[in-house]
Amino acid sequence: MKKLFIDIGGTHLRSEIEGDGDIIRECIDSNSIALVAFIEQQIALHPQIDFIGISYAGQVDNGVIISAPNINIDKYEIALEIERRCGIPLLIDNDLNCALRAEAAYWKSEQIAALYVGTGIGAAVIDHGMLVRGAKNMAYEIGHIPYKPSPLVCGCGRSNCLELYASGSGMAKWLEYYGSKASPVLAELKGSINDALVAEEFEEAFLHAAGVLVTLGNPEILVLGGGVIEQNPYLATLLNNKLKNYALSPALQGLRIETSVLENAPLMGAKLLENHNG
Repeated sequence: MKKLFIDIGGTHLRSEIEGDGDIIRECIDSNSIALVAFIEQQIALHPQIDFIGISYAGQVDNGVIISAPNINIDKYEIALEIERRCGIPLLIDNDLNCALRAEAAYWKSEQIAALYVGTGIGAAVIDHGMLVRGAKNMAYEIGHIPYKPSPLVCGCGRSNCLELYASGSGMAKWLEYYGSKASPVLAELKGSINDALVAEEFEEAFLHAAGVLVTLGNPEILVLGGGVIEQNPYLATLLNNKLKNYALSPALQGLRIETSVLENAPLMGAKLLENHNG
C-alpha cells in the first residue's frame, strides 16, 4: 500500500507518495489545480493509496478548512469529501503545526516554537510536549494579529495584519502600491534607495512578530524557517541582536534561536499526522 503526503502553501504544492520502497515527489504551482482534484488525480495514478496526510497553509480544524488567506479553497470539509469520494482516510493540519512537530522531533525539545516566513508568516508552539491548539485549532495565528493600519488588504480581508508587513506577499503588495518593479527580495530592496523602506518595514514587523511569539509562548528554542528566511539568513543574526528590544526579558533567558535545517519541515510533519496524538 501507499501513502500520499502533501504540503500546500500560497506558492507551491509539494507532494510525496511513499510505498513499496519508492518515493515519488512532485512540486507544482499551488494555484494550478484544486486540492481535491490533485488528490483524485494522484489516487487515479496510484490506486494503492490508503492514507493521505496534508500540511495546509491556512486554518483547519477536525478535517475542515476554515480559511486560507493565500490559497483558493475548492472544498472546505475535505476529509469527509475524500472519504466519501474515495474511501480513504485523510488527516489535515495547519502547516506550522506540522512543521513544528518535525522541528520538535529534530531538536528533541518539548518547549519549542516555530516562526516561518514565506508567502505568509505563521507560528506554532509546543508546550511540555503538547501542541498548543486553541479552541478551533487556531492558536498562534501570528500573521493575522493587528499590527498597524495600511492602505493594503490582507488575504483575510483586513488591512492591519502583521502579514501585510512581514511576509513575501506583503512585500510584493507594498512594492506594487509604490509602483516599484523590484522583486520582493530583501537583499535587493535594502540596496535600493527607493525600495529600502519596504525592507525596513519588513524587519521591524518580523522583530515584532518574534517578540510577541517569545513573550507569549516562552519557548526554550525558537526555530526560524520558510522561504524568506532561507533566502535571507542574516535575519537570524538580526533577531539575536535586537530581540531584546521586542520581547519580555525573562522570556529571553536561555532562549536558543535556530534556523531550520530540515528540507521541508511541513511535509515531514504531514508524515507524522497518522501516528501523532499531540
